[in-house]
Parts: sequence; structure tokens; C-alpha cells
Amino acid sequence: MAREQTAPTKSNLLRVKEKLATAEEGYDLLEQKREILVMELMQKVEQVKLLERELDARIAAAYPVLKRMLVVVGRERADRLSRGIEYRFVLEEKRVQCAGMNLPSLEVKLPEVELKYSPANSFAECDETMLEFFELLKILTELAAVRTIAWRLAREVRKTQRRVNALEKMVIPNARDTKAYIEAALEERDRDSFFTSKLLKRKAGKE
Repeated sequence: MAREQTAPTKSNLLRVKEKLATAEEGYDLLEQKREILVMELMQKVEQVKLLERELDARIAAAYPVLKRMLVVVGRERADRLSRGIEYRFVLEEKRVQCAGMNLPSLEVKLPEVELKYSPANSFAECDETMLEFFELLKILTELAAVRTIAWRLAREVRKTQRRVNALEKMVIPNARDTKAYIEAALEERDRDSFFTSKLLKRKAGKE
């Protein structure tokens, strides 16, 4: 590991010790943060899996209802009825507190299900289809929101891991090597000064 190119002085030793202490403290904090983020991410991944299974089940229920409605009502009539139906969906960004962070997520506000066509021209199959697909939309919007948070958490985990790696593999070893080099150089200098001082005293005593 390459050490910092610096003069072996006491002031530089103090500076490197402070840098090392800060780096080690930062490493511990980042490692704790990484563990918390990973735990939160795994919880969100499990939520996504559950919602995906629920989505599959809802799709399996909704599409047969749609097919049955098309058989009973007919495609042309269903198409005419659908043209008179219009819903407004509000998509908004919201902030979610997760793992001590304020993360952006999505919120989709679904309108209330209403009968948009004349009751005289409606069929029970149309109402059933509408309800089934509104339930499908609810799961889709919830899944989108959870996936957004999971994606943000995964990105934060990667960023934190890069910082942990940088401290563990570069900053801390560099500071330790620099500290050891300065301490060894200062000890060598002190020994040289001690022996030089003894030699001078011995010389002075002989004179």
C-alpha cells in the first residue's frame, strides 16, 4: 500500500493520526448505515415479491372477466361504451422516510369507480370488468411505489458500499502506513539525537 508522501514531522504525525481516527470512525458509521440500508432493501424486495404474486393472481382473475364481457356484450358495443368513459388519474411525487432518509416515491390517486354509461345500456359483466381492473390498477400503483423506493435504496447501498470500500482499501491503510513511517522516522531521529548527544558529552568529558 502506497503511503502519503509527507515529511516525517510531529505536526504531520498529529495530522495523520487525526485523519486515521476520522477515517476509522467514518468507516464504522458507514458500515452501520450500509447494514441498515441492506435490511430495508431486503424488506422492500420481499414486498415487491408479494405484490407481484398478488398482481399475477389479479391478472389471472381480471382477464377472464374481460373476455366474458366481450362475449356477452360484443366487441363493437363494448368499444362504443368505453368511448364514453373517462377517468382522471393523478400521479404525484411524494417523500417517504426510509432508513433515516427522505426518499422520493410515487403516489397515484385513483378516482372512484362510477357508472359512466346509461344503466339501460349496461351489463353486469361491464360493471364486474370495471371493478376487476380498478383492483388491478390499485396493485400496479402500489407495486410502482414500492419498486421506486427499492430502486432508490439499492442505489444508496451501492454508493455507501463504494465509500466503505474506499475507506477500507485506500484511505485507512494509507493513513496507517503513513503513521507507521512517520513514527519510525521520528524514533530513528530520536535515537540518532540521543547517541549524538552522548558522544558529544563523552567528548566534552575527555577534554
